[in-house]
Amino acid sequence: MKVTQEKLPASQIGLEIEIPPEVAQQAYDKVLQTFMRSANIPGFRKGKVPKQVLIQRFGSSQIKAAAVEELVQDSFRQAIEQEKIEAIGNFQLRSSFDDLIQQFQPGSPLTFSAAVDVPPKVILKQYKGLSVKAEEVTYDEKRVDSVLEGYQNRMATLVPVEDRAAQEGDIAVVDFIGRLKPAEGSDEEPEEFSGGNATDFQVELTEGRFIPGFIEGIVGMKIDETKDVETAFPDDYSQEDLAGKAVVFTVTLKEIKERELPDLDDDFAQDVSEFETIAEFRQSLEERYQKEAEDATSANKEKALLDELAKHIEVEVPETMIQQEVDQMLTQTAMSLANQGIDIKKLFTREIVQRLREQSRPDAIAQIQRSLAVAEVAKQESITVADDELNAKMQEVIEDSQQDPESIDMARLKSLVEEELIREKVVAFLEENGTVELVPQGSLTEPEEESEANTTAVEVEEVAESASDAVVEIDAAEADMSATAEVASEAEEQPKATSKSTAKKTKSKPKSSKE
Repeated sequence: MKVTQEKLPASQIGLEIEIPPEVAQQAYDKVLQTFMRSANIPGFRKGKVPKQVLIQRFGSSQIKAAAVEELVQDSFRQAIEQEKIEAIGNFQLRSSFDDLIQQFQPGSPLTFSAAVDVPPKVILKQYKGLSVKAEEVTYDEKRVDSVLEGYQNRMATLVPVEDRAAQEGDIAVVDFIGRLKPAEGSDEEPEEFSGGNATDFQVELTEGRFIPGFIEGIVGMKIDETKDVETAFPDDYSQEDLAGKAVVFTVTLKEIKERELPDLDDDFAQDVSEFETIAEFRQSLEERYQKEAEDATSANKEKALLDELAKHIEVEVPETMIQQEVDQMLTQTAMSLANQGIDIKKLFTREIVQRLREQSRPDAIAQIQRSLAVAEVAKQESITVADDELNAKMQEVIEDSQQDPESIDMARLKSLVEEELIREKVVAFLEENGTVELVPQGSLTEPEEESEANTTAVEVEEVAESASDAVVEIDAAEADMSATAEVASEAEEQPKATSKSTAKKTKSKPKSSKE
């Protein structure tokens, strides 16, 4: 079979393929036999329909179209094998299919043109001597104290107070009735609104727990005192019919409670962790947060080196690779949303998916460029992964996942783990043969850039907000939350103290850094 190759832009190969006359005839005869076996024509048995009757019944164009389709598919596969082309993705027919049908004659040669993506040629101008800056994440000793304080608040007992006024930090139990104030100068009386009343409402007297002015109005009140608290709903309040409107709450203070914190002793450590002593618990937290800081610094160095490396690459990324990377990005985002309980089938409409694909494209290309650059360094420096190292890492991943090994795609896992280990070795090589200057945390990242850490997740949130009345909050970091983050988030939650009369010992056992 005669095949002529042509190099095309975007890492494509163009092929002009000439189908021999005998192959064209064989394909046509085969299609006729297929039609003959399946045709149900009155007056003829299946398989016994004369050729001319068959052509008259189905039409010459339909039979030719079926023959041409089969010829193009088979001939392209043969051409790829014959020319030893490393094709990726499906081929694209460059010739007009309708023209091919018109040109096709059984027993005559047929020529068509197609194109296919191939692995891109990578030119890496420089990879040694890279000079970058990376933010150093330092361990903050105060973080341990803050976490321990958070656990104290969670384990606190609420003690009734009767001999003083309400103070900031107390827990107050109130009844209130909310009324919207009329416009200034109006003779109308304030009107109650839906959802503006509550009985035995327990609120922590801490700024930010309610709309501005409400908490401040309760501070200083005494038990059984009733008071009008005037305030206004914020302009960006979620309930649009209340946003920006002035309101007066008639508040009656019924109870005041204050927290009684447990001592930071060995009993406390046993209640909130798996450790026997407070010293062991504190040491575990210190080690965990120190490692977290070290890991974050390493991640910053890796990103800086790979971003710089990608600046020195010349490559035409084929469309197939871009679409595959976009698919992977959206799949990961969808899995993250599903894990948050969001119905992705309702969220991901055809229009939204198309918009996300377009928005994800630049990030996909950048990721591919980094991956290709890493692979090229590994190729030029003969960086490989030993079988025992690969197997050990795969086993570690399987154990950490706590999944049934039979449910895991081992071939896919092997590919991902090998890619990760190669990347780690390449990054180590780049650092050893380059310069990384550590700078203070926050000195390289502008606040508005923080949202770019996971572009796809942010875009999904924006799309979700515009597509639904409900606001969907997406935090990509939660999809891969570590034990450290769990402890930190627990400590930062609103304290869940218990009443002294019903207080019970409960245990919360966060994972230790020793696990």
